[in-house]
Amino acid sequence: MAAAGPTEYQMMNQRTWPHKSDSGPRFTAFSFMSKTPENHNPRKNNPTNHNLQFNPISSSNQEHSTDNFTQLPNDVLLKIAATFTLPNLRAASQVCKSWCDALRPLREAMLFLKYGKNFKHGRGGVEVNLNKALDSFLQGAARGSTLAMVDAGLLYWEMGRKEQGVSFYRKAAVLGDPAGQCNLGISLLEANPPDIEEAIKWMYKASIAGYVRAQYQLALCLHKGRGPSRDLKEAARWYLKAAEGGYVRAMYNTAICYSVGEGLSQSHKLARKWMKRAADRGHSKAQFEHGLSIFSEGNMMKAVVYLELATRAGETAADHVKYVILQQISTSSRDRAMLLADNWHPLPSSSR
Repeated sequence: MAAAGPTEYQMMNQRTWPHKSDSGPRFTAFSFMSKTPENHNPRKNNPTNHNLQFNPISSSNQEHSTDNFTQLPNDVLLKIAATFTLPNLRAASQVCKSWCDALRPLREAMLFLKYGKNFKHGRGGVEVNLNKALDSFLQGAARGSTLAMVDAGLLYWEMGRKEQGVSFYRKAAVLGDPAGQCNLGISLLEANPPDIEEAIKWMYKASIAGYVRAQYQLALCLHKGRGPSRDLKEAARWYLKAAEGGYVRAMYNTAICYSVGEGLSQSHKLARKWMKRAADRGHSKAQFEHGLSIFSEGNMMKAVVYLELATRAGETAADHVKYVILQQISTSSRDRAMLLADNWHPLPSSSR
């Protein structure tokens, strides 16, 4: 998201990826580093104390148990549970004592992951401290959490330590984490020289796992020929999958594909549907184009709303069209349109 290291877990400003020289002006992408912040309820106690006395896994009293998961080789255990979220870990830990003991390092990792996010974003009553954030992520990664590995990789990338960032992406990717696979794939695309074949392999793995950001980036590669071959039909298929998964950029590109019949059967009805969905979720170019579409149908007040939203998002061409329409509607309609724009909020979408 995302397309290679992040800023904070925010959406990047709309920029073309691959570079504008490699792609058409209408097909754009989020930076892959973008990641939606997770909702947390940070504890009020000071998370700076990393000297927590976690007890190591003890299996001495279970040496002869046939259901003792602590006896599993570490690589097998990680293959099973490395990508577990906190609810997954809690549920698995309640199954039996063996699971509870075996999963203890990953539960500890979740605490470090939370501390890291607090330090990275200044949450939970602590100030931003990237060094402490990185230390926390590394502690979580050392306990096997792929979530912490990805966050460590992101932070390393932000700090300009790209090789270390890629190393952590790869660790998470090998353990099956789709965010790690996606970030690794795009890192390899942006490497000098790029390793396109390896990059596509990892993005494809994340895509078939349902990771919408990877689906979108894979579609871009197929669309622009940054793979074995340019395949518009396959690109459109992945755009559509990502769009159906809630990825706004994919909604816009799906609308374009339907509009011009590129990779999908031409359908103005479906093009309008996906353009509106993208516009209602804050895609500025979609707001501009949807506004033009509505204007052509004679609904001038609603057109002004979308054009005003696009203007506020930086689409300067929308402002000129809006000005022309404003000369043709009443003052009350003009005021109503501005009120609707002022109170507009984007519909939720996926930015994974």
